[in-house]
Amino acid sequence: MGKIQSSEELMKYISNMNSNNSVFQFSIPGKGKFTLVLEEEDDEKSIQLETEENPELLRMLKESQEQYGNGQGMTTSELLNSLSKKDFI
Repeated sequence: MGKIQSSEELMKYISNMNSNNSVFQFSIPGKGKFTLVLEEEDDEKSIQLETEENPELLRMLKESQEQYGNGQGMTTSELLNSLSKKDFI
């Protein structure tokens, strides 16, 4: 089990992880013990394949594209500014 002393050291271990080295157990003084597991992305499954498997997803994507084209989109900042504390009660 590795002992991590800095965020830079942790990032070094993460950047060296791959399919052969996919589990890293470490401790951070004052925080506790951790197990980091690399789950590689599935690059083989494209959006096209997913929409072919799920017609509802295709419908939602097309609807979203139409709304964006019609100027009905909203940025993240606009969304956050439109919310207030009472929306979460």
